[in-house]
Amino acid sequence: MLPDFNRLKVFYHVYTLNSVVAAANELCLSQPAVSQQLQKLEAELKVPLFTRLHKKLVPTAAGEQLFKLVEPFVDKLQDEISHIRQPQDRPAGLLRIGAPREFGTEYLPRFCHIFRQLYPEVMFRLKFKEAIPLLTMVKEGGLDYALVDVYFKAGELPGFPDIFSIDPVLKEEMILVCSQPYYQQEIAGDHSFKNLLHKEFITDEDDPSILTLWFKHHFRKSPDNLNIVMTLDSHEALISALKLGMGLGVATAHLVWDEIQRGEIVPIATTQPNMVNMISLVQLQDKVPTLTEKTFRNFMTAKMQQTEILKRFQCAEP
Repeated sequence: MLPDFNRLKVFYHVYTLNSVVAAANELCLSQPAVSQQLQKLEAELKVPLFTRLHKKLVPTAAGEQLFKLVEPFVDKLQDEISHIRQPQDRPAGLLRIGAPREFGTEYLPRFCHIFRQLYPEVMFRLKFKEAIPLLTMVKEGGLDYALVDVYFKAGELPGFPDIFSIDPVLKEEMILVCSQPYYQQEIAGDHSFKNLLHKEFITDEDDPSILTLWFKHHFRKSPDNLNIVMTLDSHEALISALKLGMGLGVATAHLVWDEIQRGEIVPIATTQPNMVNMISLVQLQDKVPTLTEKTFRNFMTAKMQQTEILKRFQCAEP
């Protein structure tokens, strides 16, 4: 059972000030009240914490040991409490944001940097994961909000969107691509379901759902037993493997736009428009956002709409 925290606070001040009188003044308490709290703590711990000499307190070994435990906690609490007490007139404090790895690493640090130039009292803690883990963290209070890939329909994810508010903020086009040599050797202009089905595939997700979604979008049917020759945990690594000619993979259009322009990578077009991934801002539905959260959300949405990647999305249409 933990000791009473108020008594630990009294002990901390008595120890650091080496005086019951000084501790009483610091805590705005009477001297008898401080002495009583200290005695109760000693009784609770069943050990003396100070040796009482003439107007002087000498810590015992137990007192020294307890202070080593209490000091880091109190010092950190004093340092961090200012971040918890956010000002009401300007953005400040910690923002906890989650995002998909490829989008997060490419753009989110840049947005945060620009925002901190405007509001230097804001700090960020960023998490880059896939949609389900991010949504779970929002649900459990580990993130203030998350930017997630939304391919699925509203009713396909348990708890979604019943407990979340979802605001689409950016549209990404997802395209099936491969290297120029692989295209010439394996595809040769045949973009049919039958031909693509038997090729090698690479994915940057733990399961081939993104590939399945691409086939369903373009051909209205799902593939069985795709030959997935490599699974990676980053979009950057996926693009590298595609450029090496290891197979076909679904990539974010704007991230491979330069390679397409140089002819290093070839998109696989069909009669259907490109598959769209909607980056959406997700928060708990009933949460009252802080001034900092609202300000950054508006800032980020505006930046996304202004950034030139939107033009590149449009240009990337095969």
